[in-house]
Amino acid sequence: MNEPPLPKIAVHEGVASPGTDRTLAILELLGRHRKGLQVSEIARELSLPVNSVTRIVETMLHRGWLYRREDDRRHVLTNRVADLTRPQVNDKSLSVCAWEALKWLRDETGETAQLLVMSNQKATVLEQCASDQAIKVSGKVGHRVPMYSCAPGKALLAALPAEELEGYLDAVQLKAFTRHTLATRKALAADLETIRERGYALDLEEGIEGIRCVAAVILDEYHYPVAGMTVIGPVFRLDESQLEGMGTCCVKAAQQVHERLIK
Repeated sequence: MNEPPLPKIAVHEGVASPGTDRTLAILELLGRHRKGLQVSEIARELSLPVNSVTRIVETMLHRGWLYRREDDRRHVLTNRVADLTRPQVNDKSLSVCAWEALKWLRDETGETAQLLVMSNQKATVLEQCASDQAIKVSGKVGHRVPMYSCAPGKALLAALPAEELEGYLDAVQLKAFTRHTLATRKALAADLETIRERGYALDLEEGIEGIRCVAAVILDEYHYPVAGMTVIGPVFRLDESQLEGMGTCCVKAAQQVHERLIK
């Protein structure tokens, strides 16, 4: 079955700043056309004069929001938007501060290492160092999963101030993804308390059968949770004998990032 068409992007009449409205419409349009569009195509899609589009596009090129391919003159979005929205702590990029620790964690454990942040009540993969194992578990940057069914999400929840945790639990409907999911507030609360005492979180096939992960929380200088550092792998390698050692590695990696963030 074909997916329904996306709603048409419109330029609005009578807005306080028509130039800004047109610029944002062009950004939204090019966000849908990742291979780029020529000026004439942008003008046609938005029902705008070619001269107006040309002036806006030239400004966006000058400021680094677009680049123009020489072969077909199509205009393509740069990474400026991603750079502006990339999580930061104390004006430092979280990804940059975590990269060396991620590689160390991957090499030390032999499993895929990931950095996740809390976004709109879900855990979002921000960076990843994939395992070199023939059989491995990996995801995609930007992939989002429920906080309560993965180790990095639970590590973050366990470190939240009580009122924020309560707000999260009130807003989220817990449901079971596997027979191991902690799908009640009582079960989840007990596990979060264990995480606080132990120092790291475990996901024992709670999100996906056959996959386990271990994680520790990264704190900022005020001891507020900003991210989770995790290793993820198949259950036949992450057996009970491996979990404590991997938890210790996650704690060390998270501490490395914490120290880089607060310097």
